[in-house]
Amino acid sequence: MTQVNKPALLRRLFQLGCNYSGQILSYQKMLGQLHDVGNTTTLAHYLELLKGAGMLAGIHKYTSQSVRSRNSNPKLQVLNTALMSAQSGKSFKEALTDRAFWGRITESAIGAYLLNSIRETQIEIYYWREKNKEVDFILKKGSSLFAIEVKSSLRNEALSGMHAFSKLHPSARLLLIGSDGIAVETFLKTPIDKWFY
Repeated sequence: MTQVNKPALLRRLFQLGCNYSGQILSYQKMLGQLHDVGNTTTLAHYLELLKGAGMLAGIHKYTSQSVRSRNSNPKLQVLNTALMSAQSGKSFKEALTDRAFWGRITESAIGAYLLNSIRETQIEIYYWREKNKEVDFILKKGSSLFAIEVKSSLRNEALSGMHAFSKLHPSARLLLIGSDGIAVETFLKTPIDKWFY
């Protein structure tokens, strides 16, 4: 039970998050998209409220310094992909033929699964990005790191982000989901703890 001083801003932030799930957006860009008087602190607070309600989360960038991580641009992530598909207005057939949207919804399905699976555990979730190299999800449990890349396309795509992250963190485990990696369905059926052992 928290007082929301700007309910319209909260509602528009939720809609924006559904439309941009799986994408990294700066708080300033969000404010520009929302066309509302507000500040980044309010948006960060509202993202936390939406996460607590099981609707939308902002995943922080993985860095070795936790302060820098908390101040990073969030990667927006729905906690249930039905919220994303309902907001899109696309039929299942339209979603399948729109490769960019299908890629985002596949990545969002994995992200939603991860966020829901790590609740009340010691596992933390991040994304990683340096210049033009990116890893979709980083899981951290104690000193263990797990880098996860999601590929919905059957094309052989470069995994430069995974390679760059692996060079910086050689002990990290790497996991490719979709494409030539583990099938999305298999990953979603596997309890999250099993990947750490």
